[in-house]
Amino acid sequence: MNNSIPQVDLSEFISGNAQQKAAFVEKLGKAYEEVGFVSVINHGISDADIDNLYHQVQSFFALSPDVKKGYEIVALAGQRGYTSFGREHAKGSDAPDLKEFYQWGQTVEDNDPVKSEYPNNIEVKELPAFNHALYDAYRNFERAGSYLLRAIALYLNLPENYFDDKIHNGNSILRAIHYPPILQEPKNAIRAEQHEDINLITLLVGASAEGLELLNKQNEWRAVNAGQGEIVVNVGDMLQRLTNNRLRSTTHRVVNPPREKWHTPRFSIPFFLHPRSEMDLTCLQSCITEDNPLHYEPITAGEYLDERLREIGLKK
Repeated sequence: MNNSIPQVDLSEFISGNAQQKAAFVEKLGKAYEEVGFVSVINHGISDADIDNLYHQVQSFFALSPDVKKGYEIVALAGQRGYTSFGREHAKGSDAPDLKEFYQWGQTVEDNDPVKSEYPNNIEVKELPAFNHALYDAYRNFERAGSYLLRAIALYLNLPENYFDDKIHNGNSILRAIHYPPILQEPKNAIRAEQHEDINLITLLVGASAEGLELLNKQNEWRAVNAGQGEIVVNVGDMLQRLTNNRLRSTTHRVVNPPREKWHTPRFSIPFFLHPRSEMDLTCLQSCITEDNPLHYEPITAGEYLDERLREIGLKK
């Protein structure tokens, strides 16, 4: 059990009775209003799949710098394939984050015209099992995320399937991150500066080392350590925007480990669940009240993503 964030059991929503389902919706919604993060158990992704995913990701980052560099296509603004050290920084920060990463995106398999919006995934020819692991993980996260969004829709008094067509073949990204061992006194204590995520929700399956911290409502940093088989899921800026700040996008960061663990690398694999670019993020009428007046101008998900990618340095 994660002491800083509430835990929910997704099986109660997927296969529970009406009472369990309603209790799940209430617990999830309240957690997102009050904390912005939850830990999810029984999400349908097996420990074996998660272990294999981490194994494959570690195999990729162990390849030589020259081989990895061959999978970095700068014109794709980091949206597919490899991004080398120091290319990305948090919004409002000039210091590059101490990480390299690999991104895998949507595979459109039903002749949906949205396919033309997405670059193809970049497969690593040296590691066929790596490509398979990323594809499978993407589908698993997409499925678990769709159930969580159905629960969120019910919490907001929307139809349960409100998000379904908006995330079908959505622009989600699976990102495998490697933070290398720290070899000398670092300039600051942060591996990834404080930030909020851009998307609807982010699903993070256990990281290989501690370091993730969230900023709570009392303005205190709290460590978030997912236990075995838990997925940590937080609200992103698009959902905050849609709900006119009713569900809050939580500020979080990755800090350096204690000195005795400097020699250890950290691997982390977040899934950023994005809708299709045409999704309208205009604030829901039901979330605009006298106490909570309108905070945002209308914008589409695609326009908002574009704006944010420029702010974090991935797009010129």
